[in-house]
Amino acid sequence: MQLLVGLTIGVISITLLLRLLINVMEINQQEQAKITTGVEIQTALDYIANDLKQAIYIYDAQGINAIRSQLPSTPTGIDRVPVLVFWRQETIENVLPVPGSLIKDDAFVYSLVVYYLIRDTTASVSEWSKSARIARWKIRDGVLANTRDFDQIVLCNGYTGRDYIKGNFSSLEFCPEPGFAAFNLNNSGSLEQIMNSWRKHSARYTNDPIVLVDYIDSRINNIPPAVCPPNSTNPKITWSRVTSSIFSHTTTGRMTSFYACVDRLNVTAQVFIRGDALARIPNNLNTNSNQLSHYFPTVSTQVQGKGFFYK
Repeated sequence: MQLLVGLTIGVISITLLLRLLINVMEINQQEQAKITTGVEIQTALDYIANDLKQAIYIYDAQGINAIRSQLPSTPTGIDRVPVLVFWRQETIENVLPVPGSLIKDDAFVYSLVVYYLIRDTTASVSEWSKSARIARWKIRDGVLANTRDFDQIVLCNGYTGRDYIKGNFSSLEFCPEPGFAAFNLNNSGSLEQIMNSWRKHSARYTNDPIVLVDYIDSRINNIPPAVCPPNSTNPKITWSRVTSSIFSHTTTGRMTSFYACVDRLNVTAQVFIRGDALARIPNNLNTNSNQLSHYFPTVSTQVQGKGFFYK
């Protein structure tokens, strides 16, 4: 009898210890998911902020709508919505020959950058989570030649009448990327009208969006609204909200996990990202429903573009 009681107590003790161990492991997993998600969305935001620092023009919602048909088409199986679109100044180092010297000078070119909010729409063997994700797409101009030395000049297909510098690794290395077309500041109208009337080159795009960060909140119910900060007079800032809902009525269009507030005149943007740590946790029904907001960390930053137009 004593042996049976001892065995029963032992089994109960082991069961309690195992349950405690499982609870500790679950808590550690939950905390690690929150930490990892917070670090990843902050890293992504820092990358976007550095990108924006070289911006020369940031599109508001009306502007994105005006050029949206010129951006890459969305492939089947995903829902992809542009949220942040801007032109930036990009530096290409050691490319322009300097007369009488072996040293090469840097060149400045324009590039068009688009940040997308993306979600899969079909069940597939995707390497990404079932949450949303943010991807970056970029296309840049070529490097115009600063010399008449024909040994250092290359003609790029589809860009007649313009001489480009020959590449270091391939002769076409510094040609415009397929589909790129520069805006023309000599056109009539305001800067906004010129930028909104931009049209791509006839060549097919070959650059694909590259995922910047995964595990972005994909909820569409009971979510925080997309809110811009108040306008200010000193400095004078008037915000225009850019959300995915402006361009899409699909599930992705109903998300508020990635949006921007743009002041086009001051080349300024405030960017908001909300992550989804809950999606990292298997069987996440065991999480504390009173603390769900802790699993959706939010980061934001305000950046003014410091790039400049050049002739």
